[in-house]
Amino acid sequence: MDIVSTLLIAVALAMDAFSVSLTKGFTLKNITLKQILWFGVFFGGFQSLMPILGWTLGVQLQLIVSAVAPWIAFILLVLIGANMIRESFSDDLDDDEDTFSFAELTLLAVATSIDAFAVGVTYAVLKIDILIPVIIIGLVAFIFTVIGIYLGKKIGDYFGDKFEILGGVILILLGCRILLEGLGFL
Repeated sequence: MDIVSTLLIAVALAMDAFSVSLTKGFTLKNITLKQILWFGVFFGGFQSLMPILGWTLGVQLQLIVSAVAPWIAFILLVLIGANMIRESFSDDLDDDEDTFSFAELTLLAVATSIDAFAVGVTYAVLKIDILIPVIIIGLVAFIFTVIGIYLGKKIGDYFGDKFEILGGVILILLGCRILLEGLGFL
């Protein structure tokens, strides 16, 4: 597979991570550079890890993964999105509290990288070496995540705290889209 095709695949895989990071950028309060880098490392790391797992397991699990993966991503994103909406209506007095969480970060990274597992299976079926694509996929996801958080932060600072509801809705819609694509409706 040529480098252009690999880059296009990496960009396509990074779109979910970008959407989620944009949302987290305008909903997380007082996000630090260190936290932004953690997002990039987790999203880029899981985007790299999943194709390796898919490639390693290869064809044996292709049917199972393709049937279950959209449901897993859907459930995770809907739960996280609903929680964001719920939190936007809470009457917490400490609105400046930073809600950065490694547990949520891990769930988001897994949910946005499940489709990369299928890409890894595809690479195995086509007998394509996985090393260069994994590096490119991880780097692109890292870059898109960091850019998404910075853009989200700028939008959130400009429009205010009401974006937490929008962020939750975006995550739920993203989960629905992944599920509908996985079921063949889109």
